[in-house]
Amino acid sequence: MYSVSLSLLELVAFSLATTLLKMETKAIFTHLANLLQFCIDKKANLSGKILHGYMLRNGLSADTFLSNRLIEFYSKCSDTPTARHLFDKMPMRNIYSWHAMLDGYCKASKLKDAREVFAAMPERNTVSWNTLISALARSGLEQEAMDVYHMMNLEGFMPTHFTLASVFSACGALVDVDCGMECHGVAIKIGLDKNVFVANALLCMYAKCRCIEDSIRAFGDLPIPNEVSFTAMMGVLADSDRVEEAFSMFRTMHRTGIRIDPVSLSSVMGVCARDRRGQFGITSEAYGFSSNMHGHQIHGLSVKLGFERDLHLIKSLLDMYAKKGDMTSAEIIFNNLPEVSVVSWNIMIGGYGQNHDTEKAMDYMHGMLHQGFEPDEVTHINMLAACVKSGDIEIGRRIFDRIVCPSLSSWNAILLGYSQNDNHKEAVKLFGEMQFRGVQPDRTTLAIITSSCAGIGLLEGLSLNSLDKEAFSLFKKMLGKGLLSTQFSYAIILTCCANLSSLSHGRQIHAQIAKDGYMTDVYVGSALINMYCKCGDVDGAKEYFDEMPLKNIVTWNEMIHGYAQNGCGEEAVSVYKDMIVSGEEPDGITFVAVLTACSHSGLVDTGIEIFNSMKLEHGVDLLLDHYTCIIDALGRAGRFHEAEVLIDRMPYKDDPIVWEVLLSSCRVHANVSLARRAAEELFRLDPQNSAPYVLLANMYSSLGRWEEAKVFRKMMGDKQISKNPGYSQVGPKNRMEVFDVDEDFRMVVDKFEAANI
Repeated sequence: MYSVSLSLLELVAFSLATTLLKMETKAIFTHLANLLQFCIDKKANLSGKILHGYMLRNGLSADTFLSNRLIEFYSKCSDTPTARHLFDKMPMRNIYSWHAMLDGYCKASKLKDAREVFAAMPERNTVSWNTLISALARSGLEQEAMDVYHMMNLEGFMPTHFTLASVFSACGALVDVDCGMECHGVAIKIGLDKNVFVANALLCMYAKCRCIEDSIRAFGDLPIPNEVSFTAMMGVLADSDRVEEAFSMFRTMHRTGIRIDPVSLSSVMGVCARDRRGQFGITSEAYGFSSNMHGHQIHGLSVKLGFERDLHLIKSLLDMYAKKGDMTSAEIIFNNLPEVSVVSWNIMIGGYGQNHDTEKAMDYMHGMLHQGFEPDEVTHINMLAACVKSGDIEIGRRIFDRIVCPSLSSWNAILLGYSQNDNHKEAVKLFGEMQFRGVQPDRTTLAIITSSCAGIGLLEGLSLNSLDKEAFSLFKKMLGKGLLSTQFSYAIILTCCANLSSLSHGRQIHAQIAKDGYMTDVYVGSALINMYCKCGDVDGAKEYFDEMPLKNIVTWNEMIHGYAQNGCGEEAVSVYKDMIVSGEEPDGITFVAVLTACSHSGLVDTGIEIFNSMKLEHGVDLLLDHYTCIIDALGRAGRFHEAEVLIDRMPYKDDPIVWEVLLSSCRVHANVSLARRAAEELFRLDPQNSAPYVLLANMYSSLGRWEEAKVFRKMMGDKQISKNPGYSQVGPKNRMEVFDVDEDFRMVVDKFEAANI
């Protein structure tokens, strides 16, 4: 005899099973089904097996309904091999049999097996699709979940609220807002957009895709939001640093009588941790609290509602006070904990580290060791972070060196310390030691090292040497490995996109910048504006420019210059005037940009007015570039007398560029006499410059004065002055045909001369 220790629950189930012998067949089936459901609900492993044995002995295992229950039972007890064995032995299966096996594999995260069962199903319904989609989305296989969803649509199945909730979760994880919006349209079409389950998933999807306004609209469309909706929305707003709106959401939650539970209180404590003011306005007659409620009052509310012993809430309270820097309150919470843990010690160490109090953080670490707690990875990371934030990287290194076998997280913490302290060479050196010890880096490690490489100037060595394709290729490899970038590397790679005139790549980088949270960085913003303008999408640049919360002189200049590049003179002047109104003082670069815009758009009088205001109103010295811009504007307009007067009185009349600009305008307006003067000045200032010869020859050719054109071409030959050829690249993608433009032009001229034309 075997000695078996049975629980009371199992004894009851066993005694119930013995009564089956006294019952009729129909009643037996019903009672067995109820007993199996009881075992499923309670995960009563032994009782279920006893029932299975009874069914085998009495020839009941062939019954499809009871076999389905057994498969469900074994799956619930994490015994999928036995469940599959039963499934394979079933003489007759129905759709519920397939669902039981599919659900078992999905809940056990055996998704390969689940896919095989799904593919073999003789028939499927919406439940089948929902089960697989949900399992894939939960397991981090979001793209596969979306693929299955698209297959579901193709086969004509209508999604349910379960389907859409899983799909929105997958879209959020993939940061695929386009697909999410498409599914949002489906939800509206079939009338599920008001379903609270769907709407909660929808607003979270928009939040993960950084579409905060869409998330807020999804919340507003809910007819009756519940505590989950409010809690999710508070988290969305807090994560977006919209702290005041998150507090307002909590106030609304109070006023509408939504149940306040520990989860929602934990969420608003997270908001308190982000609030730099330390208090916020809230009124709640139900709980008798006045306005200007802050973290202490939220604490009081949690006590009043009887949640003071909720462990998750206590941890949130401790974390809130620590992150707020209120270490006095944090210590009170810590000292009154019913039991301390490594987590609570870590919060205190991290809190003092955040306050740059390395000494106090060290005291807590010593106290932790004294009371017999073993530091974990978070302890080391928090301690290292404390040293880094206090600027004590040497102490941090000593702590790191005491660790016998540093974890990957510890390596990352010390590497980050060196990187943030601009000691990039030491970070790279330590990374080499990490590899020597056989520690495999993760995405965070590589992101830190890539940042240090960028700090050293690797991406910038490529960009400054006009190796834009190579720089972009390196950046793509970084992203392909899941690496995070810095604002500096983003600014560099956007410049490369601009140089390559690759709007599609620029937009991809823009999306990545939004995902990584650098949208408010003013330098990244300036680089984005430059990229859009150089790629011809000046409207896209202006749209982003208007959304920027902070602008500096570089940002304004990029926008003005962008309009100038794209021939939008009036818009450039308008932005210039907005800049003046905003209080931002223009500099020399600002005036080059706006005067260029005026010149290219024929706004001569406006340009002259701005030119005259430079020194008088803004104290900006007139430089060569400013004179060149206004002379170009006068020349384009044919106002040569004013141009000559300005040249004669300016301090830069011996600079060749001024005369080249004037000569080019003379050619357009066929002003031969002034063109000759400009050419003679250029002959004097820069004898080997081919520009005056070519420009004069072209001007005479355009007037039909072929002999005089030949004279200047002959002079170039006699003086051995060569013109650098211009090249044109045409062709699809990577296949480029290169043409020597000047050689082709000379061939045409020769043909005309040969024909005596």
